Amino acid sequence: MSQDLILVTGGSGFVAIHCIDQLLRAGYDVRTTVRSLTREPEVRDMLENAGSPRRDALRFVEADLTHDKGWVEAVIGCRFVLHVASPFPPSAPNHEDDLIIPAREGALRVLRAARDASVERVVLTSSFAAIGYGHMPQTAPFDETTWTNVDAPGISAYAKSKTLAERAAWDFIKHEGGNLELSVVNPVGVFGPTFGPDYSTSILIVQRLLDGAIPVCPRIGFGAVDVRDVADLHLRAMTNQAARGERFLAVAGKSLSLLDVARILKIHMGPVARRVPTRELPDWIVRFSSLFIPDMKAIAPELGNRKNVSNEKAKRILGWIPRTNEEAITASGESLASLGLVKT
Repeated sequence: MSQDLILVTGGSGFVAIHCIDQLLRAGYDVRTTVRSLTREPEVRDMLENAGSPRRDALRFVEADLTHDKGWVEAVIGCRFVLHVASPFPPSAPNHEDDLIIPAREGALRVLRAARDASVERVVLTSSFAAIGYGHMPQTAPFDETTWTNVDAPGISAYAKSKTLAERAAWDFIKHEGGNLELSVVNPVGVFGPTFGPDYSTSILIVQRLLDGAIPVCPRIGFGAVDVRDVADLHLRAMTNQAARGERFLAVAGKSLSLLDVARILKIHMGPVARRVPTRELPDWIVRFSSLFIPDMKAIAPELGNRKNVSNEKAKRILGWIPRTNEEAITASGESLASLGLVKT
């Protein structure tokens, strides 16, 4: 049993709650930040739903990525920090800076506090959005050597926010980090079991499919990974010396289409999946709709663009073995159904 104290930022988030659960199971003491302490009961309820052990080893600190207050208290005494908190809204913000500034400045705020508190290593949750956008379509898998081109046309505010935040973090470590170490995890779409109603935008896709809110599937593709494996990769990157100064893509396997996700739900979810669509939406309808529907405008540039992503580095260096796409998607649907978050 380890008595090291670990900080997890954004404890109410989908990835963060799984990190907390796995840290508690591994014997660590955990501190987590929430924007308001009123969210503590919600986080504790999710951990109870997860069957997490040692829930009394978790403490809360109120801290917001947009303010300095609370971060000194949050990091003091911690050996490692998992900086998971970052905004990921279900729809585009009114202005891209609403995402970019808190993501970039929040990362720097956490890194400064960690450095000043003599934290050993920060593991930053970045995203495939910081790797695979703004490039010409390619058949070769993306890997950790690539960066999203934020100057390319059509880059989303979210992709810009993750790219600029991660670049700022690496620049900080290089020029101001002192003895602080940094590792980065770059997940694709994160699926898997949810412990409560606060879950990722990826899970929202599964919920909308199950609810019938997506009547036909646009021809879009994306990588998938189980949230349990994303959390596991964070813990491996936290303690493995070979992870120092490295990025790690978190992806289960080949990319999926939205229709692939629908088919997995149809196969494994039985009557719960009766509203799930079985047809693809023609590209021309998406492009026409994008002229006046914001959600379609975000989708249109990615039509038919299947991005394959390599997980070879995480497997080779950290011994990471992810679950299959099918397991991740099915677990998403089953947990939503068990929590009563799907229309009956």
